[in-house]
Amino acid sequence: MKIAVLGIGLMGKPMVENLVAAGHELHIWNRSQHKAEALNTIATCHKLPNEAAAHAEVLITMLYDGAITSEVLIASKVMQDCPANCLVINMGSVEPERDRALAKTAISLGKRYLDAPVSGGVKGAETASLSIFVGGNPEDMDFALPIFQALGRPHYLGLHGAGQSAKLANQLIVAITIGAVAEAFQLARLAGCDLSALHKALQGGFADSRILVEHGERMIKGDYTPGGRSRSQLKDIHNAQHMATHPISSSLENKYK
Repeated sequence: MKIAVLGIGLMGKPMVENLVAAGHELHIWNRSQHKAEALNTIATCHKLPNEAAAHAEVLITMLYDGAITSEVLIASKVMQDCPANCLVINMGSVEPERDRALAKTAISLGKRYLDAPVSGGVKGAETASLSIFVGGNPEDMDFALPIFQALGRPHYLGLHGAGQSAKLANQLIVAITIGAVAEAFQLARLAGCDLSALHKALQGGFADSRILVEHGERMIKGDYTPGGRSRSQLKDIHNAQHMATHPISSSLENKYK
């Protein structure tokens, strides 16, 4: 399948590598051109996003936030320039209402659209073990399944925006749990506990989690090598707060079929 990927950052790079390994033809673009050019032996690099998208059957965006995603897809007319019936998949994390609006625009232009943000960080992207939260029409999910399976584990959550809503739920749990583990370890440390022993003791009980196992071990070792940007998680928390204070109407119907 001919796939365009816009956004070759910490996550986009290994995702492109895994899609190429699965046998797809990749056309890529990034604002910082050198990041795309680092993959020029396996993918075709383009100077403009419109050029990368021009002949794509599937267009994937992996951009920082909603404003940049809209700028590239709408203001730069990338969505308009990609082929008729092209499936646009936003795999970056944006506000759910933004993806619903982008889906409406895509369909008005004769294109298809899925929101499919991911969880698992750079490690998950490298090992093709990302959790992929998909929102949109089920038939588009079926079409995209081989692509998603080359990147990780896809989960269909519902109509447009449902994938982003699930990602925000994920980010709330992750952020709160990281904070809870850090505070619990500090409390125990001040009380004289052996943190390595505590780390093992908590596993298998109700306090156990992947956050406890992986992040807890890093906390004990003092390993703070970033696996992602803290500003990205903060962005998602702000989006969750906005969603909580601007609830979606229970009468919302699928307007995009």
